[in-house]
Amino acid sequence: MSVNKVILLGYVGIDPEIRYPDKDKTIAYFSLATNDVAPNGLEVTEWHKLVCFGETARIVERYVKKGMQLYVEGKLATREYQDRMKITRKRTEIIVSFFEILNRRQDN
Repeated sequence: MSVNKVILLGYVGIDPEIRYPDKDKTIAYFSLATNDVAPNGLEVTEWHKLVCFGETARIVERYVKKGMQLYVEGKLATREYQDRMKITRKRTEIIVSFFEILNRRQDN
C-alpha cells in the first residue's frame, strides 16, 4: 500500500494562468506560498506549483486571485518537458483535487 496526499494551507502567489488545450479542457496553473520557522528561528517561505484540471480549473479561473488564503488537497506529480531551447526539465507539481477559499488578504 502507498499514499500520495498533500495538504497545504497558504497564500496564492500569482493570479492563476488558465490554458485551454482543447475545446472542452481547462487547466489552471498557480503558485501557493507556505511559511515555516527554521531551526535557527528565521521564517522560511516555500513556493508550491499547483495544477487544476476540468471543473476545478474553471472554478479557480472564476474565483481564485493573488493574495487569497487557500486550503488545498491534492497529490504530488513530477513531469518532464522540453523548454524552448529543447532542454529536458523536470517539474514537481501538486495536482489539486479539492480546495477551499479561506479568506482574502487585506491591503493596507
